Amino acid sequence: MARDRASRPEARSLRLFVAIRVSAEADAAVERAVQPLRSNFPKARWVPRENRHVTAKFLGQTWPRLGTWVQEQVGEAAASVRPFETKLTGLGAFPARGKARVLWVGLDDRGGRMAEVAHALDAALAKEFKPEARAFSPHLMIARSDPPLALPDGYAETPIEPVAFRVDRISLFRSHLRRPAPRYEPLAEFPFG
Repeated sequence: MARDRASRPEARSLRLFVAIRVSAEADAAVERAVQPLRSNFPKARWVPRENRHVTAKFLGQTWPRLGTWVQEQVGEAAASVRPFETKLTGLGAFPARGKARVLWVGLDDRGGRMAEVAHALDAALAKEFKPEARAFSPHLMIARSDPPLALPDGYAETPIEPVAFRVDRISLFRSHLRRPAPRYEPLAEFPFG
């Protein structure tokens, strides 16, 4: 009987995250900037365009019984934030240029507005999800690599158009882990207050 219960869809956890989407114009600028890099790093796993986003809060494995509560909390967090403008800034890597496992494009957050979104989500979801210990660094992941990439000295000067766009909502996604890339299923969208 227990085995039957565990195989039911309502008993399986969902892999969830909350994200900010970038505009089509910003995404096109990212694509133009990184296109020349693709041939230099053929073993990197490049993020498909439809998967690009700025993760505001990663929830991870979430029990379905929390689904409605999560949506309510994310909605309340979104309502507490006002829309704002941001723009693409340049390329970066985690953890460092010489051993980059993640290549990303940064976003301007001089006013701390994107960090405000992340903090509002941490506060709203703290009852069930541990707040992030690291400072929020808004970025759009464009590639992963294992083994790490040895990026050339001038990689950060790769020209990226500083395309500006309005951020006025966040989205809750379910991640379906697949190869060669995960599929992100949008579950709900929450406009800012």
